[in-house]
Amino acid sequence: MNIALIGATGNAGSRILAELARRGHRVTAIVRQPERVPALPGVTAVKGDVFDQDDLAARLRDHDAVISSVHFTASDPRKLIAAVRASGVKRYLVVGGAGSLEVAPGVKLIDTPEFPAQYKAEAAGGSAFLDLLRGVEDLDWTFLSPSALFVAGERTGKFRLGGDQLLANANGSSISFEDYAIALVDELERPVHSRKRFTVGY
Repeated sequence: MNIALIGATGNAGSRILAELARRGHRVTAIVRQPERVPALPGVTAVKGDVFDQDDLAARLRDHDAVISSVHFTASDPRKLIAAVRASGVKRYLVVGGAGSLEVAPGVKLIDTPEFPAQYKAEAAGGSAFLDLLRGVEDLDWTFLSPSALFVAGERTGKFRLGGDQLLANANGSSISFEDYAIALVDELERPVHSRKRFTVGY
């Protein structure tokens, strides 16, 4: 497929970029610093600004899908959604956050006493993004939340998928950037969670 990836050099974005290239997709990597995009087969680096809605829409046109992997505190979800709409691309996948996942009925991870204060603004932004997407009916969107710990690790291909509840095991709640990328590209290639949020963890 021909994919536009916004934020291709971040922790998650760089792994998603590598996974897309590994599977033979053509990727337009939209970033602030194109020189930081690694030379990979089928990848074209393009300079873009997530706050410039019209310019971003122009760069997204003529792709089969858009993936956004940007910090919620460093972007505006309304502008991102509007840019995708204006581009005419219908498939939109978002690298989500874990804060909006439930740890008990009606209790989100972000609302627990243990949730680190330094991550609250980012988590709240992710939750707001998901709320906006849930009101969008003209895009085929998917929001993939990682587990509580989202860290560099191995590409194992061994993980579980869930819905709106935080996944955890005896070692806690975690997923590597590398395995997260597998789950996201799997969803891109074989859509199962249309207009839904889902999560991935060990």
